[in-house]
Amino acid sequence: MSGTGHYTIISADCHGGADLVDYRSYLPSKLHAQFDDWATHYRIPFDDLMGDEASQNWDHDRRLADLEADGIVAEVVFPNTIPPFYPEPSLKVQTPGASEGDLKLRWEGLRAHNRWLADFCAAAPGRRLGIVQIMLHDVPAAVAELEWAAEAGMTAGVLLPGAPPGSGLEPLYSRVYDPLWRACETAGLPVNHHSGSAVPPLGDQDIEKVMFMLEVTWWAHRSLWHLIFAGVLERHPDLQFVFTEQGTAWIPETLTTLDFFFDRMGTASGSQEREWGEAIVSELSMRPSDYWARQCHVGSSFMRPAEAAMRHAVGVDKIMWGSDYPHKESSYPFSTEALRLSFAGIDPIEVQQMLGGNAAQLFGFDLDRLRDAARRVGPSHEEIGRPLGADEIPSGAGRCPAFAGIAP
Repeated sequence: MSGTGHYTIISADCHGGADLVDYRSYLPSKLHAQFDDWATHYRIPFDDLMGDEASQNWDHDRRLADLEADGIVAEVVFPNTIPPFYPEPSLKVQTPGASEGDLKLRWEGLRAHNRWLADFCAAAPGRRLGIVQIMLHDVPAAVAELEWAAEAGMTAGVLLPGAPPGSGLEPLYSRVYDPLWRACETAGLPVNHHSGSAVPPLGDQDIEKVMFMLEVTWWAHRSLWHLIFAGVLERHPDLQFVFTEQGTAWIPETLTTLDFFFDRMGTASGSQEREWGEAIVSELSMRPSDYWARQCHVGSSFMRPAEAAMRHAVGVDKIMWGSDYPHKESSYPFSTEALRLSFAGIDPIEVQQMLGGNAAQLFGFDLDRLRDAARRVGPSHEEIGRPLGADEIPSGAGRCPAFAGIAP
C-alpha cells in the first residue's frame, strides 16, 4: 500500500438517536396519547441533548458534514438520546424496580428507536449501520426483534444490555439467554457490549460518580469471562462479540489470567481451582485466548499510542478504531491529529485494517463503495504517518482520552 493513498476510515463507535418528539410516529398509535403526556412532563437531564450540540444526534446533513470534516466516511451508531418512556439514556443501567407496565412501555420505546434508526441509516446508504437495542427481561421478544433486525438489514448487530447485580436480571452466564445467542448466530448479527450498561445502579453523589468512572470498564470486561466459561462461545462458534469503548490494553493481561485459571482448573491436581472448575472447563474445547482469537473484537475508541504499540498482542485483525462522536470525550473534530499521535510509523496496511478494514468485514460495510468518499475526505497515508508534534496538539484536545498525558 503506497504512502500516497487515502485511508477509508469507519468509526466503529458513534452515537445517535432521534429528537424526543420524533419517536412518536414510530410508536403504536394506541400509545400516542400516553407518549404525549410523558414527553410534555419529561425534562432531559443532559445539556448536550438540549442545546445546539443536540442535533448532532439526528441531523442527517450535519452529521455527514461533521464526520467528513473529521476524515470519517462511515460509522456504526450506538444509542445516545433518550427513548420513549425511559428516565435516562438506554445505554445506562436503569433504576431497578420498574413495574411490568414500565418494562412494557420501555420495550416499545426501544422498538421505536430501532425503527427510527433503520430509517436514519437508510438515509445514508452504505455509510451508517445502526446497533439494534433489546431488553433481557423477555428473551422471546428480544429474539423476535433480532429477527426483524436481520430482515431490515441492520448488520451491525445487537447491543447486549448489562445484567449487573441489583438489576433483577439473570447474569449473562445463565442458560436462559441461549435462544438469544442462537438467534444472533443464525442471523449473522454481531453482539456488541458497550461500556456503561453493565455498572450496578449507583447514586448521584460525587463519590459515586467517581466510582462509576473508575469501575465502568471493569464491569463491561467481566462479560468476556462470563461468556467464555459459560460455554456460550463454545456452543456458538460462529457468533461474534464486540467489546466497545472499554480500552484495549486490558486484553492481553486478561487473556493471560483467564488462560491461567483455565489450565489450573483442568490440570492442577488437588487444587481449589480444579475442584471447583474441572466440570466447567471439561465442556470447553479451547483456552480462553483461543476463543478471543476466533470470535472476539474490540471497539477501540480514541486509541492511545501505548495501545497501538500492543496491537499484535491484541490482534491487529481484532481492533476497530472509533471516534465516539458526538460525545464530550470524542476525538471529533481532531481525529486526524489523534490518529497521527497513535499510528505514525505503523505499516499503512495494518493501520487501514484497524481504521476500517476490520469494521467493514465484521459489520458489512462495502469498502469499494466508500472509496470515492475516502479519496475526497480521508487523510492520506503520508499525513497519518507523520508524528504529531507538541505544537500541533489542538486546543481542547485534553477532553479526549486519546490525548491523555500530552494535552492539558
